[in-house]
Amino acid sequence: MLAYGHPILMVVALGLAFAALRAGRRIRSARGGAARRTPGMRAAHLRVAKPAALLVAVGFVGGPVSMALLRGETPFGTIHAWLGLASALLFGAASVLGRRLEKSRPASRDAHTLLGALGLLLGAAAAVAGFNILP
Repeated sequence: MLAYGHPILMVVALGLAFAALRAGRRIRSARGGAARRTPGMRAAHLRVAKPAALLVAVGFVGGPVSMALLRGETPFGTIHAWLGLASALLFGAASVLGRRLEKSRPASRDAHTLLGALGLLLGAAAAVAGFNILP
């Protein structure tokens, strides 16, 4: 049962990351004048982005541990692991920039957006690549 928890965790993490992307797009659209900006937009983005980043980090750590301890396999012996690593690094970088934006320190909104979107894209690719290693 423990081996099934990790994929479920990562599906939840990717779902939250997708919700954060959508909330971020609404903020971006409002900034460009394409939509009306409301006071709760930023809070809605942060409400899903922070747990998503945390779950991605926990899931990334859990993957190699699961491969080594529960399966007795090489932790980074699959394309799934390398896609997961790239995704986790992108989410981490997006999180650092997001934290700087949250604290009103200069940071690139464009880079934050790009890193988060690429992290989600590679996370989805990692999910697909992980189908063949499910227990």
